[in-house]
Amino acid sequence: MKQNDCISSIHYHFSESRMAKTSKYSRVSRYEYAVRATTIILAVLVASASSISLATNVYADQYSDRIKVLHDQVLQYQTQAITLQNQASSLSDAINKIASEKAAIQAQIDIAQITYSHLQQQINSTQIKIKENQDALGSIIADLYVDGSITPLEMLASSKNISNYLDKQQYRNSVRDQLTSTIQTIKTLKAQLDQQKVDIQRTLTDSKNASQELVSKEAEQTQLLSQTNGQEAAYEQLSANKKIEEAQLIKEQIAYNMSAAQKGDSQTLVSDSAGGGGYPSSWANAPQDSVIDTWSLFNRECVSYVAWKIASTGRFVPNFSGRGNANQWQAYVAQYGIKSGSTPVVGSAAVLYGGAYGHVMYVEAVSSDKTRITISEYNYNWSGLFSKRTISSAGLTYLYF
Repeated sequence: MKQNDCISSIHYHFSESRMAKTSKYSRVSRYEYAVRATTIILAVLVASASSISLATNVYADQYSDRIKVLHDQVLQYQTQAITLQNQASSLSDAINKIASEKAAIQAQIDIAQITYSHLQQQINSTQIKIKENQDALGSIIADLYVDGSITPLEMLASSKNISNYLDKQQYRNSVRDQLTSTIQTIKTLKAQLDQQKVDIQRTLTDSKNASQELVSKEAEQTQLLSQTNGQEAAYEQLSANKKIEEAQLIKEQIAYNMSAAQKGDSQTLVSDSAGGGGYPSSWANAPQDSVIDTWSLFNRECVSYVAWKIASTGRFVPNFSGRGNANQWQAYVAQYGIKSGSTPVVGSAAVLYGGAYGHVMYVEAVSSDKTRITISEYNYNWSGLFSKRTISSAGLTYLYF
């Protein structure tokens, strides 16, 4: 995109200097001067009370400072919003971690619940076996009691032989001992199952408590996340509001600068020179906008000349990479720590906002009262040439490289 940088159809004129005004007032009577002063004061008061504010005129030289304050506030709010965004991200991560922990604990609860149910079934089954074996043992004892009413002599008499008698006696004793042992074994197993059931129940209780704690923690973190998101949105809204104010102030600054440029007087000292001011001849003698200079700016434009002029004094000038229109300089160079303000300083770049591209000049000299400056420039009034003028210092933004 062409780095065109001057304001179309604007002629620079200067009003009388402050010293000239002082001299003028010295020629009138004190009474006339007092009347004029009172009239001016009343006019200001009336204007202040009306819907048309003169704040723009009163603080014309403070546009850059006020814009900078708003810009700093925008950055502050954006920084706070980013901080809150990071906090929200951390809270979201924490909530996701809690959800994972909850899922893991729930899996433990599910396993423990299945184990608990299985143990209960085993205990019930074991209880039935104990009952069955106790019943069997009772029957055997009853049989032994019945058999016990038979005397050994009668049992012997009923036996075929001595061996048969001994087998009967041994069988009864064996069955009784076996049932007694089985019952004891089953009782021991039941006791173990009961203990496992108690342990599983404790695990279930602990897991459920832990799960409940995570639910509470998750709710707390979710509430914090909601609050943080709300605060982030509030700071983003504050930032957006300040951006609107900043844009409006820049619009007013441009309007004022245009007005100041049209009302001021101008003294051209040197003009219509392609290679004036020491601008490199390889750029000055080439057709305008046919060469891109060291800072990615088109030759014989105001931006190219001022960038070269500042760099020729040994100061740093960043590469603009296609973002070098005059009205872009203030915001762009601020990224490199280059300050700006409304006070003219020798060696600073003076930016005039207006038109599509704005205009930038190099400050060669500043009057003692800082109301007038001598500037050197290129492409004044779309000429593509070098010129040097003395103009009003009002309504300009100064960049201090």
